[in-house]
Amino acid sequence: MTARSFSYAPAVLVALCITPAAGPGPDIDPAWLHFDASAKTARFQLIAGLTGLNGALNFNGFRDGGLTLVVPAGWQTEIDFRNHDGMLPHSAAVIAPQTPLPVQTVAPAIPRAFTLRLTEGLVSEATDTMRFTAHPAGEYLIFCGVPGHGAEGMWIRFRVSATAEAPALLATPATH
Repeated sequence: MTARSFSYAPAVLVALCITPAAGPGPDIDPAWLHFDASAKTARFQLIAGLTGLNGALNFNGFRDGGLTLVVPAGWQTEIDFRNHDGMLPHSAAVIAPQTPLPVQTVAPAIPRAFTLRLTEGLVSEATDTMRFTAHPAGEYLIFCGVPGHGAEGMWIRFRVSATAEAPALLATPATH
């Protein structure tokens, strides 16, 4: 294998990681995730109410865990939040998985992994950036903290992986 052909390997890996699973559902936009493997940084665009799915109670058009953001453990992570919903305020926090899902705001499971106005939510087109270290390894939820929103399906999965070599977006079975 030449150095030139080897340089395409990371692009192929990323393309495979962001390819949605077969079946109906929203498409994963590769522009949502950027990373620098040498600097161990990941940046994800989290869009509340991107589509009308679930009464706009969705992140990036996914609900009930239908999208998983995977980040290697120890990486510096930025989640750029934007509320695209023209009607309702929304927020986001990385929380521990819970059954049943909470109907009220809960404390973030990772320090600094939450937006401003977690309970009240940010108004339409408002933005905030969560900056944190993805640690410890484990399974989490990115959950809307506005009371009732997360319990109604406004959450996606967040995996801090001890084995992943690069961040990825994966379509996952929704739990509704």
